[in-house]
Amino acid sequence: MLFANQIKKLREENNLLQRQLASALEIDTPMYSKIERGDRLAKREQVVIIAKFLSTDENELLSLWLADKVLDVLEGEKELGGKVLEIANANLK
Repeated sequence: MLFANQIKKLREENNLLQRQLASALEIDTPMYSKIERGDRLAKREQVVIIAKFLSTDENELLSLWLADKVLDVLEGEKELGGKVLEIANANLK
């Protein structure tokens, strides 16, 4: 929930309501609330819109979003997780 925690923090720092971000994403407020709670994964294009709306670094939010995806895949793989990340890192192009 790295991404979710960060967007909630940024939204609150900017004194914005969830419905304002939901409107920017063209989704309803309950759907946005699920993204912010980490119950639903945002789409990549939504991450970009959120970054622009919150005037924050797009790459930072995308990195947190991707990290959440990786952590989700590696959940329950504590013994192999580190090795998997090493292999993936060595093969990044």
